[in-house]
Amino acid sequence: MIASVNSLILAADVGGTNLNLGLLAPEGARFRLLRKARFDTQAERSLLGPIQRFLASQPSLRPVRACLSGAGPVIDRRIHLTNAPWDIDGAALERDLGIPVHLVNDFIALSCGVLQLDLTDPGQVTCLPHGDGSLPAVDPGGLSLVVGAGTGLGVGFVVRTPQGARAFPSEGGHIGLPVFDEDSLALWRHLQVGLPGPPGAEMAVSGHGLGVIFRFLLDSQRVPWTTGATAILALPAAGQPAAIAAQAASDPACGRAMALFLDLYARVCAELCAVFLPTGGLFLAGGIAAKNPGAFLENGRFMARFERNYRAHLNQLTRATPIYLVHDYDLSLYGAAHAPSCTT
Repeated sequence: MIASVNSLILAADVGGTNLNLGLLAPEGARFRLLRKARFDTQAERSLLGPIQRFLASQPSLRPVRACLSGAGPVIDRRIHLTNAPWDIDGAALERDLGIPVHLVNDFIALSCGVLQLDLTDPGQVTCLPHGDGSLPAVDPGGLSLVVGAGTGLGVGFVVRTPQGARAFPSEGGHIGLPVFDEDSLALWRHLQVGLPGPPGAEMAVSGHGLGVIFRFLLDSQRVPWTTGATAILALPAAGQPAAIAAQAASDPACGRAMALFLDLYARVCAELCAVFLPTGGLFLAGGIAAKNPGAFLENGRFMARFERNYRAHLNQLTRATPIYLVHDYDLSLYGAAHAPSCTT
């Protein structure tokens, strides 16, 4: 135990809304989270400040290295955050902190984190039943797909190789926005205005996107304008998605917005499954799934849309895909700590 504490890793998960920091101790092939803290990404001017404050609050716990993940690609040891006003500079942080710094994309971290999950632990994951009630088994040698809607929409995947599991990022969150009914077609047309190309999935399947769907349904008079809707739109944009989800059962506008969001999320997952063939499991990560698990289970709506494809063999594919809701909000910290061993 002392040896592991003397090998502490500083892990970070920097999203567009939340900046999570943790100190983890290696225990065999896994990690133990000793301390963690959350900061407001938009309120910070850089990553160095919150790291320094976090470490100062834990003077007896000093990391020997840092593994930091952020919502953006890693280029020349920098991450340009896609939903925040500053970058992560790995070389500068290494100099300022005096320890080796490893940077990874946030969905690399989440994908590495999936390798740490105990799929039999209901505290970590919930296996979504398919329309026929089945719970397909995971192929331990198969590819695992990670899809997560939070501030944005991220996609990553894990491939098992003879040398061990390897995690990879993708730009799958920017595939085209699915169209499957009159509402989704109207939303597609609404979002396409002013764009040089077709709208991407992230524009609707994300926290920001849920707010966009809500306003679209109101403005197009597809749902009645209620006093609750007025109150939600008076909130800051970052607070609207949580309010919409919280009132989905009581406010018709919120309920319709959440339903369309879930339909779009399901279709994005189905189309990605056709590309990746994730026999090792589809993992729904990110803040929206973690905070609203009931929405994905209620009335089987998500699964019904996921399993409804234009060809029979695609129906068979989606019906055979194991799907897990990830509950552990710290998964990205575990994954960041694990990233150096599953990305090289």
